Amino acid sequence: MAYFPKDNNAYFADDKSVLEWLRQYAPDIRDEAFIRSFLGRMLFTSDEVHKKVQVLSGGERVRCMLSRLMLQDPNTLVLNQPTNHLDLESITALNNGLLKSEASMIFSCHDVQFVDSLANRVIELTGKNSYDLRMSYAEYLADVERLARVGRAAA
Repeated sequence: MAYFPKDNNAYFADDKSVLEWLRQYAPDIRDEAFIRSFLGRMLFTSDEVHKKVQVLSGGERVRCMLSRLMLQDPNTLVLNQPTNHLDLESITALNNGLLKSEASMIFSCHDVQFVDSLANRVIELTGKNSYDLRMSYAEYLADVERLARVGRAAA
């Protein structure tokens, strides 16, 4: 299982370069070219891998965290707001990668298109009740029973 946290600041508190930072999550891999290939997929060029992680932007940190997840090669992903700090092109790339993934995913996200393209099950938590709904997000939004619940809650 691999976890992508909403707040990743604690992961970037040390004085390592991007390359050193990612290498710590792959202690069995000695081949620097292999680690650089993961960083290259996340648009870190040859010189940028020597950048200190403390000065990375929010989007660069997200891309590092995604590289970390790819190295872990998990069968289950828990993603908390994975599109935060990403530009549209990066969100599209992430979405495409997750669509190709065979991993099970549990995620929360405010990006409706992202959620709609990935979700095939919605777990609704409302007060003391929970609903496990095996449907797409678009179906969930149009669900008559959900709309009735929302109507009752508003009354």
